[in-house]
Amino acid sequence: MQLGFIGLGSMGSAMARNLVAVGHEVLAWNRSHVDPDTMPGVTLLDSAREAFHAEVVFTMLSDDAAIREVVLDADLLRGARQGLIHVVTSTISVAFARELARLHEDAGLGYVSAPVLGRPNVAASGQLNILVAGKAATVAAIEPVLAALGKKVWKLGDAPAQANAAKLAANMMIAMAIEAMVEGVALTESVGLDRADFFELILGTLFAGRAYESYSAQIAQRSFEPGFKAKLALKDMRLASELSKEAGRALPMLDVVRERLTHAVSAGLGEKDWSIIADVDGRMGDVPSLSGRDA
Repeated sequence: MQLGFIGLGSMGSAMARNLVAVGHEVLAWNRSHVDPDTMPGVTLLDSAREAFHAEVVFTMLSDDAAIREVVLDADLLRGARQGLIHVVTSTISVAFARELARLHEDAGLGYVSAPVLGRPNVAASGQLNILVAGKAATVAAIEPVLAALGKKVWKLGDAPAQANAAKLAANMMIAMAIEAMVEGVALTESVGLDRADFFELILGTLFAGRAYESYSAQIAQRSFEPGFKAKLALKDMRLASELSKEAGRALPMLDVVRERLTHAVSAGLGEKDWSIIADVDGRMGDVPSLSGRDA
């Protein structure tokens, strides 16, 4: 199948290479220069518009604003290939997902929300979890393509925004798990217990699970090279906050992790992994209140 791909960052480039590996023709465009040697088998395009001439086009861009600029402001839906399906794998707001679904419907194009769970190394190994929502027939048409990208496709409903809400909730819960470890270590280190020993305890008893395993290791080793950047995590917490307000639900734990990430990004640590909230100012648990500040 001929596939367009827009957005060749660490996640997108890994996904595009996996699509080539299973025999798809991938036509890709990125906002910044990409060394062709890093994308063997991928045809690099001169414009994003060309990618919308494929049968299916994926976008893996950073946020609502990037998709709006690249796709909507450039009017790429007009003149797109008849019957094209657009798969948005980015983490975007629920409101924007609804807008995109409406605009694609008006243009006679297919639209699927398909945000993913997994870091770049997981994307490279084709083991992503893919959260998918959209019209059943449209999802069925792209499911064989998605098989090259992930270990499981989670079908979450007919409304694309359902997948986006699930992705925001999942990222929010990971941030909360990181915060739980931050606060647990703040108590145990205060009496001299090594954080590695504490994490060995909780992983072996109460809190086994991927989020705890991955992020406890980073916190214990004080290794915060990015798997998921703090500035992007802050964006996701902001989007989750917007959805909670729309739903009329107070989420106090979300407020806490958003404040933590706001402080980390304000301190110039936005390029670090989001688990950097464990060592903001070099002191676990020592983050001043930022009530009223907007991220």
